[in-house]
Amino acid sequence: MTISLQKKQNTSKRNIKKQSEKKKTTRLFQKPNIKSRTSTATAAVDRQKQQMARSVLEEPLREKVYYEGCPGCVMDKRKDTYSGLPYREFFYVWIVTLSSTLPASSLYPFLYFMTRDLNITKTEEDIGFYAGFIGASFMLGRVFTSVIWGMVSDRYGRKWVILICVMSVAILNSLFGLSTRFWMAILTRFLLGLLNGLLVPIKAYSSEICRPEHQALGLSLITIAWGTGLIIGPAIGGNLALPAEKYPNIFSSDSLFGRFPYFLPCLCISTFALCTFVACLWLPESLHTHRDRSENSCKDPESTISWDSIGNTSKTDDEENVESKPSLLKNWPLISSIIVYCVFTLHDTAYSEVFSLWTVSDKQYGGLSFSSNDVGEVLAISGSCLFLFQLIIYPLVERGFGVIMSIRIAAVISMVLLSTFTLYSKLSGFWLMFIVSCASLIKNSLSMTIITGTLILQNNAVKQHQRGAANGLSMTAQSLFSAIAPVYGGAIFSLAQKRQVSSFLPGDLLIFFALNAVELLGLVLTFKPFLMNPNKQTEDLLA
Repeated sequence: MTISLQKKQNTSKRNIKKQSEKKKTTRLFQKPNIKSRTSTATAAVDRQKQQMARSVLEEPLREKVYYEGCPGCVMDKRKDTYSGLPYREFFYVWIVTLSSTLPASSLYPFLYFMTRDLNITKTEEDIGFYAGFIGASFMLGRVFTSVIWGMVSDRYGRKWVILICVMSVAILNSLFGLSTRFWMAILTRFLLGLLNGLLVPIKAYSSEICRPEHQALGLSLITIAWGTGLIIGPAIGGNLALPAEKYPNIFSSDSLFGRFPYFLPCLCISTFALCTFVACLWLPESLHTHRDRSENSCKDPESTISWDSIGNTSKTDDEENVESKPSLLKNWPLISSIIVYCVFTLHDTAYSEVFSLWTVSDKQYGGLSFSSNDVGEVLAISGSCLFLFQLIIYPLVERGFGVIMSIRIAAVISMVLLSTFTLYSKLSGFWLMFIVSCASLIKNSLSMTIITGTLILQNNAVKQHQRGAANGLSMTAQSLFSAIAPVYGGAIFSLAQKRQVSSFLPGDLLIFFALNAVELLGLVLTFKPFLMNPNKQTEDLLA
């Protein structure tokens, strides 16, 4: 029994030894599965990035600290504790944007007649050409100072830039109404653009006073105010220009407004700008004033969802702000949205110029033979529903189709609509006024959809500490295209009137073909890989 038991033990030991030697041999000749290890590591990194993105979106990286005496901290604390709409700040955005819009929109109803009365043209067909230079001088002035106004607003605050620019509107717009020479009209409009940087800080301000869920409404408020300016401005310019001719019982030809027939509408707008200046003395600042502190600074709430904070967590946002500011020129989501914005701005500004010139020109040249009052009424009627469109319809469109798709749909409909404008000269009476007003309303609504969408893309592409400079860069590029647009539109309009019997695109067919060509270019640029949505970067991480 003892011998048999000992044999069994020896046999089991030999089997165990053979199995261990077999395993060693298998490990020696087996190739390591590097691919599986790599894929496992990649999956682990992806899971880690997804967890980081979700944690950034769902929870703040650290507790906020609000510094006493910092207006930006006061604004952030109010946004964190109050979930409602900032109605008081919205009011300031409204009146400031309106002060910037009125000097531009009030010009178009009487620009044709003012250019004629300045005695610069030799023939009636040349009026549109010279009128384009007056319209372009304002935008050309903004080209040189928009970036500067943005940098100043990032450095010293939004409020002071707004106050300076509003006062410049009050002074220089009055001087423009007193112009009796072509060079004086050009100079005053150029200086008005040079010192009018209102849209630069107000775009940044409108996104800083709102909680994230209200940002689209805050930015669309700018286009709502702009649309309101399209109602009030043309009504003021169309009805108050040439007061001695329209209201001889009130204004005599020897009075101040008789000798300067375009001063009254400019004076009314300057008075409104002066009232805006007084109201903005109590405008609450939104810029932080403690960037020199590197520890425990309160951060920009929107920086938690930016690409930098998701892709690089080794430094805090405030440390990044202190050490360096990323180059805006390397921010392709910002640059691409600015380019698209500029192309559509070229179209819209040229359209505004051409529309007013086309409606007041004689029917023998393809126009509608409208008076300045008729133009003012059409623009006022067409702009009357823009407020409701931006407040009610646009948020629904943006949520249903998205920002970029809304831009594309609006561009396509706009091109189809412009193709029908050449048929309006065959109408007369009530139906002419009705059809033109409806077409102008739809066109302005489509333009507001495009502009609002591009503004949202631009402001989402940068953080607060660069938002003023980014809007300044955008305004510089936009002003350059807006300066080209009146010259482009005026030259095309003048050329179209001289070729009424041409075999290819005669008369006003050339005008609206040229406008549609620019709109088509803007539509093409909204597709990938050119235009990038900054919000897509976060969505790709979470996918």
